[in-house]
Amino acid sequence: MNEAAARPRALVVYESMFGNTEQIAAAVARGLQLEEVDTGLVEVSSASNELTSGLDLLVVGGPTHAFSLSRTSTRADAVRQGAPEQRAQLGLREWLESVRLPQGQAPEVASFSTMVTKVRWVPKSAGSTAAHLARRHGLRATRRPMGFLVDDTRGPLLGGELERAVAWGRRLGVELVDRAAVSGLSR
Repeated sequence: MNEAAARPRALVVYESMFGNTEQIAAAVARGLQLEEVDTGLVEVSSASNELTSGLDLLVVGGPTHAFSLSRTSTRADAVRQGAPEQRAQLGLREWLESVRLPQGQAPEVASFSTMVTKVRWVPKSAGSTAAHLARRHGLRATRRPMGFLVDDTRGPLLGGELERAVAWGRRLGVELVDRAAVSGLSR
């Protein structure tokens, strides 16, 4: 088996209205790549709803809107606040509900969200809703969602959040690589 075939595969799919969640998604992908995980990064409106076979980890993330994943109405509100209109076409919620899995394969799912610091206690977030939807549609969401902080609705990210995102991506990558090594030994 060649080295490229043995590398675990991950895909990071994100929704971002003002670019903050996009920055976090790119940092998570960078962390995965630093651990030698073959990683794709795609904005939700460009993501295929058919997951490819051999995908080991799907990372999904979006901004927290009204304590959950965005909806058509909350994305329209974001556009009224200055977000680009094309970002409001499709959200992570709708994409997750339409995802089709390869026959007999369900990748593990990790989720994250961005949320504003003005709300000190969030009963639910985009990340927890994404994990719930993923499980409901046959994906394996096995870890707690990760949250990253934004100073205000439009940003910027709080200092240190990009570094935290890279570190989280690296932790996910180490787990994937370790599991791949163990499963390779057991074959």
